[in-house]
Amino acid sequence: MRLLRANAQTEFGRRYNFAGIRSAAGYQASVPLSTYDDYETLIQRIGAGQSGVLTHDPVLLFEPTSGSTAATKMIPYTAGLKAEFQRAIAPWIANLFSHDPALLLGQAYWSVTPVTRRNERTPGGLPIGFEEDSEYFGRLQRHLIQAVMAVPAQVRLIDEMEAFRYITLLFLLRSTSLRLISIWNPTFLILLLERLAGWWSQLATDIARGSLSPPTPLPPKLHTHFQALNRPDPRRAAAIRAAFQTGSDPGTSHTRLWPQLRLISCWTEANAARYIPDLARLLPQARIQGKGLIATEGVVSFPLAGISGAAALAIRSHFFEFMPTTEPSATPGQPAPRLAHELESGSIYAVTLTTGGGLYRYRLNDLVEVVGHLGTCPLLRFVGKEAHISDWFGEKLNERHVRQALDELLTSHKIATRFAMLACEEEEGRPAYTLFIEANGVLDEKLLRLGQELEIELRENYHYRYCRDLGQLEALRVFRIDGGALEAYLATCQSHGQRAGNIKPVALHRLGGWMATFRGRLIG
Repeated sequence: MRLLRANAQTEFGRRYNFAGIRSAAGYQASVPLSTYDDYETLIQRIGAGQSGVLTHDPVLLFEPTSGSTAATKMIPYTAGLKAEFQRAIAPWIANLFSHDPALLLGQAYWSVTPVTRRNERTPGGLPIGFEEDSEYFGRLQRHLIQAVMAVPAQVRLIDEMEAFRYITLLFLLRSTSLRLISIWNPTFLILLLERLAGWWSQLATDIARGSLSPPTPLPPKLHTHFQALNRPDPRRAAAIRAAFQTGSDPGTSHTRLWPQLRLISCWTEANAARYIPDLARLLPQARIQGKGLIATEGVVSFPLAGISGAAALAIRSHFFEFMPTTEPSATPGQPAPRLAHELESGSIYAVTLTTGGGLYRYRLNDLVEVVGHLGTCPLLRFVGKEAHISDWFGEKLNERHVRQALDELLTSHKIATRFAMLACEEEEGRPAYTLFIEANGVLDEKLLRLGQELEIELRENYHYRYCRDLGQLEALRVFRIDGGALEAYLATCQSHGQRAGNIKPVALHRLGGWMATFRGRLIG
């Protein structure tokens, strides 16, 4: 009701008579469920400079995220939405440090990643993208974080990824009191630590001398800035060499480097779960805590110490509705929504948000399982995206976007196919989206060109491009299927429990393992 009263005189509020709504049920009856497509034109107008469209609060900036029919969505951020994020982050931070006060006694590495849309603005002059991840936090929280950061926030200004990794590792290695690492995807940290095997000797030399030797040059101003921070420290350099020259496994070396590291905060659920054992082997001295569920559009849940495998619903942040996925709909095609106090343990729901950023009954496409309650507050476990989203590393590819791009490219190249589908696959430990295609009579070279152009289209997706830049995904590959693709696909879907009559081909499949299913080969 607070949100409806505040936004009753906006264009959207007048359209759906916010002023006349008196209850949650009345709100559900008046305002339809929505997706980003329902807001795209309105958001473009906000970007052009119009006010009072979705919210009474002015829009401060747009934060990009992946889209469905559009490659990238622009989510409007207001002071109200930032406050809603902080009402979930603050109790997590307080719980984290009160449960383990020793975390306060050393340095921390908070997710600092390259800025990908620096100085971009909308036609109306609104900024696009946060400068750094800590902008999600409140002013006091940001001050505390920046005061103990092991890695300077300016590394976000390094565009070249290998240079970014080198400088990040240099400052992490300089830290003798690292206590906390807070990132998003565990693969980001795994890829970072794997570079130590080849770089530790040169890094130790740079730390001993106060020099900088990244694999690619830094801009002069950044080089000067980081070199000034890298004061010569021969004693720390000797400790680094000792940690690696004993022939120990990486986990032992990393424990010697950072013996006081106590906690890693990262995604641990759904597709991220498969990488947690690898991360635990690399940093065995630290315990790993799940992040909960945070999306660009809003925060759903946050972790609490002492509760494993679940996170608390952020009941003070947004207005939540939950669409059951395991019972018949009350109306055709649409399940009856549940409110937070109506959630049942053991059930899986699709999350819907209403936020201070101007998204109303917005389908987040995230599925959560209720695993219990803390008092009356539901405890949730993120189980993945709804079926048409593929999200292994945070890339959030949408089946509708992939289908549209693939259909247009097949038409422009005049390629007739019996089967074409994209899925994430690992080849010799290197994950990449792979186009599985059965196209008799089409030369390999033509299929490779198709794959290269599809890669370009996928990179229009903000999060896919970012995962590629971070090295979490390799470039798109092409797998030529020799025949029988549809039959093999149907058999595999049935083996996963789908009814034969309900199976339909998709342009994007969120499961992997298809190279073992289809008869054919990678080309190129």
